[in-house]
Amino acid sequence: MRFTISREKLQEGLAMVAASIPSKTTLPVLANILIETTDKGIRLSGTDLDIAVSTEVTADVEVAGAVTIPAKKLTEIARELMPSPVKVATAGEQRVTLECGQSKFKLLGIPRDEFPTFPSVRFADAWRIRSADLHQLISHTVFAVSTEESRPILNGVLWELRPDHMRMVATNGHRLAKMDVPIAGGGAGSSDLIVPPKALDQVRRLFPAEEDLEIARGENHLGFRSPLTSVFTRLIEGPYPPYDRVIPRDNDKIAIIDKASLSGALRRMVIVASDQTHRIRMSLNTGMVKFSVQTPDLGEAQDELAIRYTGDPLDIGFNASYLLEILRNMPTEDVRLTFKAPDNAATIEPEGWSDPAKYLCLVMPLRLVD
Repeated sequence: MRFTISREKLQEGLAMVAASIPSKTTLPVLANILIETTDKGIRLSGTDLDIAVSTEVTADVEVAGAVTIPAKKLTEIARELMPSPVKVATAGEQRVTLECGQSKFKLLGIPRDEFPTFPSVRFADAWRIRSADLHQLISHTVFAVSTEESRPILNGVLWELRPDHMRMVATNGHRLAKMDVPIAGGGAGSSDLIVPPKALDQVRRLFPAEEDLEIARGENHLGFRSPLTSVFTRLIEGPYPPYDRVIPRDNDKIAIIDKASLSGALRRMVIVASDQTHRIRMSLNTGMVKFSVQTPDLGEAQDELAIRYTGDPLDIGFNASYLLEILRNMPTEDVRLTFKAPDNAATIEPEGWSDPAKYLCLVMPLRLVD
């Protein structure tokens, strides 16, 4: 194999693939990047066996071939090279030389045959989706996934694909985020997928919003593809909990609150709240919400905000950190909160949002301790 590539293109390709390389692995080849020549240049690929990323960049190829090179060392070398063309060549199956200006490096690679093959995913029956719509779904839901290993199914994001819309749902059992986005001509039929959030983060990072994506499902993998880049991920197997049952339909107490003011009050309260529960009390009444915190061995705090509120007075407790996370993802200046009773779930939605997408978050209350 022999090719010449600009330093900038080499750095660009390495940056795309680097996040898929595991920092620690018992399988040495996984610490390497696979470099293969193509008709247009070179293709760089990396995998941790759960997620695989492949991208193509332009290069002048003289001799076709493939080799795997230690990812960390290659990235460090590329970062320090002068802004000149980089000549890469192999001698045998493992020896790799890089030349750039007066700099010359020799690295020991691993034969291409030892690199894992990518999952078998057929794109002939793919869904075709705007990357911008996918970005919107991911950025508004992925924060709510569970990080606890006791319920692995909640460690993924439920992605419901339908002919005219798609929905993502994430929850840890205490908070939930759900967004629906209309789509036109999605392609393949309906499907429910449970996708690891790490893979969705890669998709959001690697595919620009203006691109159109092809998305296809294999036996237990999912593939995302644009003209130059592909991402493959394992799917999480199992039935997702019936989340629709916990979304309240009859909350009759409604508060419209300025998001920035509410976030500021919650940040002040959480300073004195318990490090374990982050519990704060909200006392809602006509035109006003009062916040209070009492933490044994630490102290107490109070604050209040003017709001638009309809309904009977209500005292309710929440994990302030959950509320703050939800507010950070609300796309409007005002938010709409609905309540039923101190032990019923509350909902949070964007108020006055003109986007065709629909967005709802839910948070379970905490029992108040007098």
